[in-house]
Amino acid sequence: MAYLQRKVDQCLGNWLRDPDKKPHIIKGARQIGKTESIRCFASDRFSFCSAYSL
Repeated sequence: MAYLQRKVDQCLGNWLRDPDKKPHIIKGARQIGKTESIRCFASDRFSFCSAYSL
């Protein structure tokens, strides 16, 4: 299935480039793709990822 680009993808890219990174909290409405965005972002850039849905 094709991945739909979202506004949060740009935020995650900016966060990754920031030298003073802090934990990033993604908030938003239900079922808009927050978890999918994080998984796709992490799988492209890291070998391991932990995502917590609270």
